[in-house]
Amino acid sequence: MKKATAALLLAAALLSACSKAAPAQSGHEGMDMSSSDHGAHAGHEIGETAKAAAVKAAFSFKPERPQAGKDTNVSIQISDSAGNPVDKFDVSHEQQMHLIVVSKDLSYFEHIHPAYQGKGVFDVTAKLPVAGEYKLFADFVPSGQGSVTRSQWVTVQGNAPKPQPIQPDSSLTKTADGKEVTLATGKLEAGKEASLTFTIKDAATKQPITNLQPYLGAVGHVVILSDDAEQYLHVHPMEEKASGPDAKFMTTFPKSGVYKVWGQFQHEGKVFTVPFVVKVSS
Repeated sequence: MKKATAALLLAAALLSACSKAAPAQSGHEGMDMSSSDHGAHAGHEIGETAKAAAVKAAFSFKPERPQAGKDTNVSIQISDSAGNPVDKFDVSHEQQMHLIVVSKDLSYFEHIHPAYQGKGVFDVTAKLPVAGEYKLFADFVPSGQGSVTRSQWVTVQGNAPKPQPIQPDSSLTKTADGKEVTLATGKLEAGKEASLTFTIKDAATKQPITNLQPYLGAVGHVVILSDDAEQYLHVHPMEEKASGPDAKFMTTFPKSGVYKVWGQFQHEGKVFTVPFVVKVSS
């Protein structure tokens, strides 16, 4: 997994702790934006091709100093190593770009899809709920170059709430939108292939749900971030046409430490997201 880091400071204003990436720079005011590159995607860690590694993403925001709870336009310009726009993208799981937005303490998560405007530009309107720092991860596939992930920090203005601690869950059974979801992992060790099996039941009746609907062309999607948001994995299922109650995924955690795992599934026309926090040993 490659990572290149570039920092850009656009104004000055407030610090806070609300994002899901590497330790964000605090003590600066305004919109703090630092970009980093990652190459983990699609179920296993896959290093970027040489062409993909040269692809750049420039994030911009309107207003430049986003306000909590108000609409913010996010624009992402994709270019090659010479600064020329990349204008052709493959569709990956029904979209040309997947944008993951997280708060620094990983308490907030959103998976949205910017619209392609041509000439390498994607944009989307987001509403970040509270003040603090957020990290955005853009997943896309320039045609013929393999999958690419680029990321960006942004600081949202306002009085930031106290960050929530990120602690491994004592139970890997959660309830979300009337579903009881259990995550089975086995032993999680850095650098070794790990299985993640989500078993989904009706929370009230405890009956297995066997009619999950495809979400973005698959039974589900999983996003994983280390507690500092430096390690990013977007994982696709082993059996995309499965319909429950089990949804199975395989991945490799690059380092030991604490990770947050978000599973996303669809049932009866509604997408639901269930988070878990796990610890990976060395």
